[in-house]
Amino acid sequence: MVTKLLRTKLFIPLPKHRLVSRQRLLEQINQSTIDKLTLISAPPGFGKTTLLSEWISLNPDKSRIAWLSLDKGDNDPVMFWAYVITSLQSIEPDMGAEILQALLAPQIPAIQPLLNDLINEITNTSENIYLVLDDYHLITSKQVNEGMQSLIDNQPQNLHLILSTRADPPWSLAHLRARAEVNELRAQDLRFNFPEVVEFLNDRMG
Repeated sequence: MVTKLLRTKLFIPLPKHRLVSRQRLLEQINQSTIDKLTLISAPPGFGKTTLLSEWISLNPDKSRIAWLSLDKGDNDPVMFWAYVITSLQSIEPDMGAEILQALLAPQIPAIQPLLNDLINEITNTSENIYLVLDDYHLITSKQVNEGMQSLIDNQPQNLHLILSTRADPPWSLAHLRARAEVNELRAQDLRFNFPEVVEFLNDRMG
């Protein structure tokens, strides 16, 4: 049973000072939001979270962006989906209210019927919704990943998933690639190019 949710996990990180703007990457993320999934996958230190916080700060549609910072405790499916729904409620306050109540009940519910209800509620929302899941590599639960695969398989057109991770999730990425439904940014994309190196050394580091 979920008793308390940590609200700070839903806070969007503020952009860092003395930042090298990654305009080429920001444009790539903007173009990718027509896809089901934007996957930012790279080892630690490549600026994945920093890039996303900059993208959100510059996004005119930021009021439609829900953020969730994941940790190992979110491998509990009830906890994971309770956090997902709570993050979505930052956009749509009434979304998933009955589903969340069922998750918070003393008796652990069956997840898939609740997930179907959530998908239907998102479908009935007229505006776009962007769900950012940060540090998804910490999710190793088979049940959580099966739920996410189900969400992607039945994903509403107005829902866009954006993942930051150190390792690819165990989903059918090949299927998404074949249908041109995933946009991927990897370590080679996140590395500074020459103009960014110049800006970092001259303008940021002096």
